Amino acid sequence: MANIITRRSILAAGAGAAALAAGGEALAQSQVQVASGVAAPTLPIENGATLRMLRPVRFVAPDEEVFRANCARFTQQTGVQVRVDFVGWEDINQQTAVTANTGAGPDIIVGFGDAPHIYADKLVEVSDIAEYLGRKYGGWMFVGNKLGKRHGTNNWIGLPFGGTAGPLVWRKSAVNQVGYQTPPNDLPGFLEMCKKLRQAGKPSGFALGNAVGDGNGFANWLMWSHGASITDEAGAVSVSSPQTLAALNYLKELYPTFVDGGTISWGDISNNQAYAANSLFVTSNGVSLYFALKNDPATRAIADDTEHSVMPLGVASSWPSAPLTLNAMVFRHSRFPNASKALLAFLMEQPQYEPWLNANLGYWAQPLNAYKDASVWSSDPKIALFRDSMNNQFWNGYKGPISEASGQANAEYVLVQMFAAVAAGQSTPEAAMREADRRARRIFRR
Repeated sequence: MANIITRRSILAAGAGAAALAAGGEALAQSQVQVASGVAAPTLPIENGATLRMLRPVRFVAPDEEVFRANCARFTQQTGVQVRVDFVGWEDINQQTAVTANTGAGPDIIVGFGDAPHIYADKLVEVSDIAEYLGRKYGGWMFVGNKLGKRHGTNNWIGLPFGGTAGPLVWRKSAVNQVGYQTPPNDLPGFLEMCKKLRQAGKPSGFALGNAVGDGNGFANWLMWSHGASITDEAGAVSVSSPQTLAALNYLKELYPTFVDGGTISWGDISNNQAYAANSLFVTSNGVSLYFALKNDPATRAIADDTEHSVMPLGVASSWPSAPLTLNAMVFRHSRFPNASKALLAFLMEQPQYEPWLNANLGYWAQPLNAYKDASVWSSDPKIALFRDSMNNQFWNGYKGPISEASGQANAEYVLVQMFAAVAAGQSTPEAAMREADRRARRIFRR
C-alpha cells in the first residue's frame, strides 16, 4: 500500500490532518516536558531530494493516517517529496533483506527491532539525530538504547520509533468463574488456572506459528520465565540447558489446555479473531485487540470484560517480554542521507510524535522518556500497563549481544519451531531442544 506525498497531495490527508489538528490543540495542555535550548544537528538537505520509506502496515487505523499526515507536513516545510509504502508484517523482513543485499530500493526502512543489527554495514550512522532527540526528550528508555546502538559502541545504527508489548489479555468473568480474581503470576498457578478454564469451556491460547510478534513473543516468554536463553552473556549458544528443557516440559502440559484446533499455525491475527469470537478467553496481545473490541458495538461487552496484566514472571525478576519495536534505518545507497535523517528526526519531534502516539491508543509505546507523560497513558486505565513497555529488561537474543546472528535466529523462528514441535507431538522435548541448539549454532557460526 503506497502513499506518495507531494505538495499537491497534502490536502488529501484528511483524517490524519484532522487528527494532527486535534493533536495540536491537545499539545497546548500537554504534560510532556521538553528540554529547551537543545541545538538540532545541522542537516543540509540535498538538492532535488525525494525520499521513499518502507514500514509495516498499521494495526490501528490512526497509526497510518497520522503518520502520512506527518510526512505531508515534512513535505510542506521542506519541499521534499516522500513516498511511504506500508507492507504486511510478514513481508517487512524479506523486503529489508532484498534492499540490503541489492543496494537499491527505499532510502529508509522502518523495520522491526534487531533489523539494523543484521544489516549494520549497509546503514548510515544516525548518532547525530539520536543523541539530539535523547537530550531533548529526557533520554532513551532501555530498549531504545539497546536496539539503537551497535553492540559495544555508542554508535547509533537504528532509530527506535516505538514498541508494542504482548501482556496477558484475559476475560475477567472467565477467570473469576474458575476461582481467581486475577491470573496467578507463578508458572504452576498459571498452568492450573488454564486447566480449569479448559474444563469450564473457556480455554486459553497462544500463538505457536511463525508469527513475527505473537509467535516469537510467546516462545521468548516460555524461555525467559524459566531462566533459559538462546545465548549466554558472552554470546555463546545456550539453548541446550535444564532451563530450556523445563520450559518445553511446561508447554507440554500447557498446550492441551489451549483452544480446540490448537495454535500451531496461528499468525499474528489469529488470536485476535478467536478472542473476538468468544472462543478464546486468555491470550497475549498488544492493545489493538482491546480497542478493536471496544470500538465495535457488537463486541463492546467483551472489551468491558477484558483486562491486561503482566505475563507470569516465573523465575524472572521483571516482565519477561521484549517489545516488538519499530526501528528505522537509513541505507547507504540513499542519495539523500541528510534528508532521510531530517525526516526521521522531524517525525519524532513533539508536534508530530505526540499526536501520533496518542492516536495509536497505546498500541505503540514511546522509546523516549519524555513521552511517558503523553495524554494517551491516562486516557484509559486498562492500557496504563503498556506505557513502560520500552523499559522491559529483555531483548531478542537475550542474554547475549544483539547481532546479525541473534536477529537471524529470531527471523528463522528457531525457538518458536522448537516449542511447536513439542506441542504438535512431533518431537520429544529433548529432541526438539537438540535440533534448536543445532540450528542456533549453525546461525551463530556463520
